[in-house]
Amino acid sequence: MGGGGRETVGIILAGGRGERAKPITLESADYIRSKALIPFAGRRLIEWVVDACCEQGIRRFFVVAQGLENRSQIKLLLGHGERHGVEVQYSRARFDRYNVGSGAATLHNLEQWDLGEQALVLPVDSVFEFSLAELESTHRATGAVVTVAAVARSAEEVAGKYGVMQTGAGGRVTGFVEKPTMGLIRRLFPHTVAQSGATLPTNAGMYLIDSRGLRLAAREPELMRQAHQRLDWGADLLPYLVSHDLPVAAHEIARLGDLGNVQDYLLTLRDVLGGGYPHMDRLMPRPHTRSPRCWVHESSLNTKDELAGTTLAEKISSGSVVIGPGVRIGRHVEIGPGVRLEYCDIGDGAELREGARLSRASCGDSSVIGPYADIRDSYVGPMVEVQSERRKPVRLEGFTAVGDGVQLRAGTSLERVSIYPRLSVPRLSNVPPGTSITHTDDLLQWA
Repeated sequence: MGGGGRETVGIILAGGRGERAKPITLESADYIRSKALIPFAGRRLIEWVVDACCEQGIRRFFVVAQGLENRSQIKLLLGHGERHGVEVQYSRARFDRYNVGSGAATLHNLEQWDLGEQALVLPVDSVFEFSLAELESTHRATGAVVTVAAVARSAEEVAGKYGVMQTGAGGRVTGFVEKPTMGLIRRLFPHTVAQSGATLPTNAGMYLIDSRGLRLAAREPELMRQAHQRLDWGADLLPYLVSHDLPVAAHEIARLGDLGNVQDYLLTLRDVLGGGYPHMDRLMPRPHTRSPRCWVHESSLNTKDELAGTTLAEKISSGSVVIGPGVRIGRHVEIGPGVRLEYCDIGDGAELREGARLSRASCGDSSVIGPYADIRDSYVGPMVEVQSERRKPVRLEGFTAVGDGVQLRAGTSLERVSIYPRLSVPRLSNVPPGTSITHTDDLLQWA
């Protein structure tokens, strides 16, 4: 229940295609995995959203899906919420054509579900550290139709990258500035620029809404027309509400982790494993006691590697394997001698051969990392085979992403390169940073 005994329900906007996050959102070159199902620190993103909200008292969820693949993937995972002890309802397929932007999807589905409750609207490509009770308190105190979760950022962080909210007394939003330059920030917010450590409020993409009030506003002809064309929350709906003197408030939350692209995914993973999200810590299993901030499943501690024939627990005890800080290891992972791990997420059934080193990396289920591979600031998808050798190690760095089922030959060295799923990649070392290898033809020019 929300504050004051009023129920708050969750609305999860899960219909996005995840274009920016490719190849993480690809199961094959022509089959997109829903953003909601991206694996992250042992769970799918939508599971983190549901569990984090459930922890704060939300028990009813409404999921806005889009299309056959997106809807079926999410429903196979969540069902109707039985496994999570919640109730889940989905948008109807016939309304998909009205989901033209995040704001339009919200407004149309509020009507479809006939919602009158207070609702928390969330995306599935971010993780949040926030207090629902504090967000509700601001919402009540301001009488807002929408309270925007805000993240405080420095002027340098904001310039050219983030939209800024202009606020007045009591936290009420008076205007928006979309991705201002540093020059415009100096003119509009001179006191912020002048003060050391001062910050600006930016939109985190999470909204506490008065469903009845928002539905009433949506019946105005102007907003109704926009909702049938293109209506995003940040660019369109919020400015409309403010310009028509409907109360919009801002409430600062502790932290936002964006997962919308490979770099942000890996940086957020590093923050989560490093302790930046206490509520996610509470949802994780108990850490392995011998190392700081390490979560190692018991089955992996008892798994023997093929080379030395000793368990991971024995190798940790002898110092042959060094794990931590900030490492999560799933079930039945096989780890050879000489492996070094820090700030890594290792999926179920993965195999890390002798001498491999992984730092600030994600390694998917059943992937195989060959001997002496050096993987830093990179994403390795499920069922990837990194055919590294001691004399010809594989090196991945600089936010490289390797899609599902890829094979990488020994001696490959990549920096900030994306490889789409199921490709067999010959030895590569001269691929320019920023390259995306999407099909076999792309390999010919670099082999």
